[in-house]
Amino acid sequence: MKAGLKYVQRPEAAESVVTIRALSVRLGSARVLRDVSLNVAAGEIVTIIGRNGSGKSTLLRSLIGAVTPDAGTIGTMPGLRVGYVPQSLALDPTLPMTVTRFLNLPRRAGRDSVAQALTRTGTDRLAKRQLADLSGGQRQRVLLARALLNRPQLLLLDEPTQGLDAEGTAAFYRAIEAARRDLGCAVLMVSHDLGVVMSASDRIVLLDGTVVVQGSAAEVASSDAYRALIGDVAPEVTALRSPGDTPRHAPALRLAE
Repeated sequence: MKAGLKYVQRPEAAESVVTIRALSVRLGSARVLRDVSLNVAAGEIVTIIGRNGSGKSTLLRSLIGAVTPDAGTIGTMPGLRVGYVPQSLALDPTLPMTVTRFLNLPRRAGRDSVAQALTRTGTDRLAKRQLADLSGGQRQRVLLARALLNRPQLLLLDEPTQGLDAEGTAAFYRAIEAARRDLGCAVLMVSHDLGVVMSASDRIVLLDGTVVVQGSAAEVASSDAYRALIGDVAPEVTALRSPGDTPRHAPALRLAE
């Protein structure tokens, strides 16, 4: 661990599962994050948005220990359980691997835990299917089920709906909301799906190397910082809906790549 970074447990801040203070990250010669401060409360869904290269994924990777910041503190509640869902799963299509077997690696999970995780993510009917035969949306929800096995108090998601169609995206966000409702976990995710996250999030954080603005969807979308970085067109909020429901809003906008 580099000098300057401190991981601390904060039993006095029971309502916050994680608190980040003045976090900075340098990758090679590039300063990716600078003086980032952010907290996530229990049961809160917080979404990080921003342009490519703004440090969104680097922030999440710092929280799971994959990247070592060079300054700042990351404070967590004692014994914090974390679940993580990456952008995608690199899988050898010739590898025989059922969903149930995947959820029992690298160590066997309890049968009840597996069943509950599959039910929460709407993938219980896929238990005996081969991973390689699943659609992109189904596979992402299986990854979410895996992240829920330890009943996390903090769920981290790094652009988990990238490449999914509208139906797959909506199904995934409904599964996130179900997990939050059933487990009471906090959710911190990175997303480009502006219209969806405006509907699904309690708080939006606009990142551009540092926290530029944060607040409700309406507050962020109407801010000068949002217009300067994203553009003048506000995203149409896309309501999460079940298959067969009538859409209530126009399709979601996405951040420019």
